[in-house]
Amino acid sequence: MLRRCALIAALILVGLTTVQARADRRVALVIGNSDYREIPALKNPDKDAEDVSSTFRLAGFDVFVAKDLTKLQFEKEFRNYLAAADGADLAVVYYSGHGFQIGGENFLIPVDASLKGSADIEVQAVKLDDVLQQLRAKSKIQVIILDACRNNPFPRKDYWLRDQLIAAGGTGLAQVKSSLNTLIAFATEPGAVAYDGSGDLSPFSSAFSRRALAPNQEIRSVMAAVRRDVVEATKGAQVPWENSSLIDEVVLMRRASRPALPPVLEKVVPSGVGPVALGLPEPVDVDGGAVTISIERPPALGRLILDGKPVATGEPIEGKDLPRLQMDVPKGTDAEDQVDMLAYATHDEWGGGSQGILVFRVKNGDAAAGKQLVASLESEQKQQTVERGIHISGAAEAIDNRDVNVPVGVGPVPLKLDFPTNDPAVSVKLASYPATGTLSLPDRTLSPDSSLMADEVDHLRYEPQIGAVKPLIVGLEIRADNTSSKPATMKLSPSVDPCDMEAGEPLDLQGVVPGLLPNEISSNAVDVCRAAVKAYPDVARFRYELGRALLVVGKVDEAKKAIQEAADKGHVRAVFELGYLNATGTGMPANRKQANTFYAAASDKGDPYGMTSWGRALFNGYGVERDTAKGLDLLLKAAAMGHTYAMNDLAAIFTEGRNGVPADPTRAVAFLKAGVERQDMYSMNLLGRNYLAGTGVEKDPKTALSLFQKSMDLGQPYAPGSLARMYRDGVGVDQNLSEAQRLFELATDRGDQSAAYDRAALEMQRGDKADQAVAARYLAFAAALDLRNEIPDARATLGKFGAKAKTAALKKMRGELKSKISADGSLDDQLVKTARAVWEQANPRRDLF
Repeated sequence: MLRRCALIAALILVGLTTVQARADRRVALVIGNSDYREIPALKNPDKDAEDVSSTFRLAGFDVFVAKDLTKLQFEKEFRNYLAAADGADLAVVYYSGHGFQIGGENFLIPVDASLKGSADIEVQAVKLDDVLQQLRAKSKIQVIILDACRNNPFPRKDYWLRDQLIAAGGTGLAQVKSSLNTLIAFATEPGAVAYDGSGDLSPFSSAFSRRALAPNQEIRSVMAAVRRDVVEATKGAQVPWENSSLIDEVVLMRRASRPALPPVLEKVVPSGVGPVALGLPEPVDVDGGAVTISIERPPALGRLILDGKPVATGEPIEGKDLPRLQMDVPKGTDAEDQVDMLAYATHDEWGGGSQGILVFRVKNGDAAAGKQLVASLESEQKQQTVERGIHISGAAEAIDNRDVNVPVGVGPVPLKLDFPTNDPAVSVKLASYPATGTLSLPDRTLSPDSSLMADEVDHLRYEPQIGAVKPLIVGLEIRADNTSSKPATMKLSPSVDPCDMEAGEPLDLQGVVPGLLPNEISSNAVDVCRAAVKAYPDVARFRYELGRALLVVGKVDEAKKAIQEAADKGHVRAVFELGYLNATGTGMPANRKQANTFYAAASDKGDPYGMTSWGRALFNGYGVERDTAKGLDLLLKAAAMGHTYAMNDLAAIFTEGRNGVPADPTRAVAFLKAGVERQDMYSMNLLGRNYLAGTGVEKDPKTALSLFQKSMDLGQPYAPGSLARMYRDGVGVDQNLSEAQRLFELATDRGDQSAAYDRAALEMQRGDKADQAVAARYLAFAAALDLRNEIPDARATLGKFGAKAKTAALKKMRGELKSKISADGSLDDQLVKTARAVWEQANPRRDLF
């Protein structure tokens, strides 16, 4: 009878319980820029960022918090945040600091911005629309909250915006059109000024932190409450504003629908012996709030007692008092045992609740058998108390001082704590939450106030934050009802997989490391990436990195397969790479149109490499109808993400003026300096040429020399030739033809066709002492490396040399080859073909730089 009643009670309980299917991924980036270097500092953003980041942390977000960001620091933090936001249900950016508008475009201002030059806005500021587009490509719902509508503090009145000089707005930010499922909130209405306020926090941030903590409130209701608070605090001078196209409900501070309770409990209660403890475990609010109890269905066979007083139906009891609840069953007349049931309800601070049921059998407590039963129950209760103490101590001992390795970028990692008890009275409270990353269970993300039931601990997971690799401490408090608790501390040690370290790529918005260029990838990368793919078959990034490693060792077919698999699994950089393979004819016939299809797809997903290649194709009409405006816009967006290749393309466009875009060498220099700041060796070489010629800057051979030298040391292919010409001509240095010769030869080895031509010319300048075979050799290299036909004179000049010199050069180069090469064609054709083979033998890797 008891088991049947328990089954019925369990079915009732299931019908009343709501179960959350999964934990949503929610990521927030909180920025506070206070300490400006060129303009007046702001007093509030630093504290704003602390307060708002704590708010999002309490709401269970993975929070990236950053203060006083320079432009380079912003790019790094934003890339890490985007990697974490990939596939997120909700992505939030909260910014407090300087911001203003130009031509209807809003810009956020890093702390190192000076904005003195007309091109500075493009390389020193952050365009809000770029931020929003990246979030749209990454997440289901986007929320941007801006406490940035202050007066424009910069004296300059106009800046370049795409292909026009535009006057800057004097105050406030412009209204933004939000796409589907986006909310953009401003501290004040469009074109108006927001205030710092008199306290540590701005009126807007203070109101937001306070109102956002309201549990289970939809964000539009939260923002309406924020607006009321700010209007009241500023006496109507500041009115917060938002644009919303949300179609899904957004709740920042979610609370569980019920406090955690154990399943149906069973108990034997003797009659006629006075109040007997029921041993009900204390209910735990998994979100950390207080819980109250009410009796919904009292037992029919007796009365409930708490601390000597009867408990009425519906009377509230504090959750912590439930373990002391007793039942007094009077002496019965029935000889047989009777079954009864107690139903009670829990209520949390936010309107959530759940039901608990105790099914018990009443036994006669009279005579010797009754006394023996009472003694047995008392002994059982004491034993249970002892066992719970042992459980708590054992659990604390099992967890304390554990050091758990957690790989970065593979999703939530099970901690496998092997918790030694499932006692429903035992719970675990988070005493200290890890400083970064998120703790979760399969059905919910945990916040710093969360608690877990004993049977949930073995399902605990941790997802490290992208870019954070320092060990983290988690403090736990293990407790059972009113028994004294035990603390335990464990360490979480994030680690980056060797595949990421060996073959991760720069600016990969789904990557976890700064990345390596192709020429920096070692042959060891193949083995470690194969291991990563085997260990994490669902992580597309590892398949792409395996493809990169396979290309390095020349296994093109295997590489193509791995890259295609990564693209099919959603890795965006792999989509770009398929375009690059088509464009370069690597392992397949070159197909520019097909390459553009992949470039466009990667660009649409926000990949800076894709934006650069697709923008370049559109701007120049490479394999597609020319669209200068769209191409220029994409190149500017890629440059804003920190992609130096786009910066160098833009510098070339602005130096010369192309396709209707006006020439502005000063603007070109701004992008080259931005590239140099990001340690781009190509930018260094190009900027050195500007300093040498005085293009867009004052002539400065000394600075040019330094830039060429640094670029060459980094392995740039054309920098040795640039440096060689300075030594050849005695510009900025003493003339040194021997050094010029050495540098021209180094540049030729790296693939510089112009340096090869200049090396041949240098040889011929020796007159009667010239070695014509050497000159013919380097002319052959110039023609062989000139894939774009930029030096047509190389082939023509080679044709003027005598057969003897060319035959000698050909014989020497053939002697350098490890394999034979066909002797078809003219002597000049054989020279050029052999020169190419010699170079490829020395440079077997695809895309060295």
